[in-house]
Amino acid sequence: MCSLRNVITLYIFAFTLLSFLCVASGENCQKFLDCISNHSPNSSIISKIAFTPTNPLYLSVLNSSIHNLYFELPSTPKPLLVFTPLYDSHVQAAIRCSKIHGIHIRFRSGGHDYEGLSYVSHVPFVVLDLINFQSIEVNLKSSTAWVQSGATIGQLYYKIAEKSKTLAFPAGFCPTVGVGGHFSGGGYGMLLRKYGLAADNVVDARMIDANGNILNRKTMGEDLFWAIRGGGGSFGVILAWKVKLVSVPPTFPNFSIRKTLDKNTTNLIHRWQYVAHKFPKELLVRIVIVRVNSTINVYFSSLYLGGVDDLLRVMKESFPELGLTKTDISEKSWVKSILSFENFNKEPLEILLKRTQPTTPYFKAKSDYVQEPIPISGLEGIWNILSEDGANNSVMIFTPYGGIMDEISESTIPFPHRAGNLYKIQYVADWYNASEVLATNRISWIRRLYSYMKPYVSKNPRAAYLNYRDLDIGANNGRNASYAQASVWGMKYFKNNFKRLVKIKSRVDPSNLFWNEQSIPALPKYDQE
Repeated sequence: MCSLRNVITLYIFAFTLLSFLCVASGENCQKFLDCISNHSPNSSIISKIAFTPTNPLYLSVLNSSIHNLYFELPSTPKPLLVFTPLYDSHVQAAIRCSKIHGIHIRFRSGGHDYEGLSYVSHVPFVVLDLINFQSIEVNLKSSTAWVQSGATIGQLYYKIAEKSKTLAFPAGFCPTVGVGGHFSGGGYGMLLRKYGLAADNVVDARMIDANGNILNRKTMGEDLFWAIRGGGGSFGVILAWKVKLVSVPPTFPNFSIRKTLDKNTTNLIHRWQYVAHKFPKELLVRIVIVRVNSTINVYFSSLYLGGVDDLLRVMKESFPELGLTKTDISEKSWVKSILSFENFNKEPLEILLKRTQPTTPYFKAKSDYVQEPIPISGLEGIWNILSEDGANNSVMIFTPYGGIMDEISESTIPFPHRAGNLYKIQYVADWYNASEVLATNRISWIRRLYSYMKPYVSKNPRAAYLNYRDLDIGANNGRNASYAQASVWGMKYFKNNFKRLVKIKSRVDPSNLFWNEQSIPALPKYDQE
């Protein structure tokens, strides 16, 4: 009897505290929190992981995973609640209560969403933040790892490096990116040409569907498992991913050669377009173009899974124009290479465990795929736009394809951008104060550059990369978007795989519980208007 009385007292206390927390957020928030308490076996701790605007920690929790300050402005719509679950049952309760009370839910892992879709909405909503789901288990015997969606790729890299010097994972450069969104959209890095995308190396997953059921690969079926590896977060909340680790040498050569922009550098970039996708798949040489103040810097950065002498031979045979010498090369482990690519050369490995960036900008980004070399005149036009007054702190990154990317079918997973692409371009415009005038100028500038590039990039559709979300290419006008409306952007991200994604979404989430401005639409009758 005493223990029952204690439980009742504890529940009343938690309920009272939750009621206080929700006062300023309205009746809907209160109903949602009451519902979570009723559906959670750990209801006594809900008050500690639910943050409403009346809670002094609300903004710090909300902003802790925002990596684009453009979506941290006071004018940005804020959630009724930020819910940071500790257990699977908390996530299940949040999904069920969202469905019961018709409260829109958005979920995030690392917060690097380029358009803020994981934590911004123009209808009343709550954010389900998986920041407490950070467990990583590396299995050396099977060369696999289970990684929860709230972990960052930096944490994953650190855990792998703790266990092995000859295992790695082919994901991205930025260590603060959450694996949930990264894997859901594809995910690529310097191992791209040898091992493909992060999503290509996912072998199992645990997810919660729109009905609150916990599924794995076997119970979700191969269709849904296909969809979640590169199809975006439209199908459920992924709790954890099982990934296949890949082999790398204990150390291998890297180089980064800086050039300033002149006629010879333009010729080098032009020549690079003809050879970078044909290198051995163990070699990736990307180009990073950075405008700082009045200077345009061009970096040829490389990773080669082989020996120094072999690298020199390959470069001399295929790209002698770069003039690579042994003094340009350093040998590093895989994890040290990651630090190098992020300019963390002097930092300890523990910096990979940090969830915040050294600096957080305001930014707008876009993407393209190049299938025919851009002529010299086209490149010179880019330099003219990069030289404009509004172009400071702009970046263009050319990432070569070829290698294993030519060998994987477009339909193997939803990510379709494979053979036929020479390289991918990422465009980024950064700025560092909250001026609306500055934001307007920078966004106008990058749109002008993007418009200029139209003749030189993929067509029908002009393709784009899902993980570089860009609402300029199209957006749903709400929960009930038509196939015709969604296909405007959907075909650019997924090409012909979009149709299959719509069919799967319509089956597994017919009420379209998991929606955003660029989510796969749910059309039970699959009405292709």
